[in-house]
Amino acid sequence: MKFLTYDYNLIYTLIKEVPKGQIASYGMVASLLPGVTARMVGRALSHMPRGEKAPWQRIINASGAISPRPGASKQRERLLKEGVTFRKNGNVDWAAHRWQGPSQQWIIENGLDPNDVMEIIAGWRH
Repeated sequence: MKFLTYDYNLIYTLIKEVPKGQIASYGMVASLLPGVTARMVGRALSHMPRGEKAPWQRIINASGAISPRPGASKQRERLLKEGVTFRKNGNVDWAAHRWQGPSQQWIIENGLDPNDVMEIIAGWRH
């Protein structure tokens, strides 16, 4: 397996797989990167270097909400521009916008077994 050491770039590369109009939770991203936790994904996003093109706005918390922090309104604004809809309670509509997982190319390039990835995705609760 390729992910033997923790590297924020691995997280950024995976987040680039989340297309416009879809969202993923920190935990969903972490589940595809061995040894990475949801908290590590959040930390990577909070330390993202200027110029990095990972679509950070597409990653939200497990309850479907945008975590309260500086930049939360900007995140919501960006998601709305991408066509993401929110429920009356302010949470994203998971049923309409849940990410379906990374591309086959990403899976192969990162040395993961497609069957393992499908099993992980099947376990996502959203």
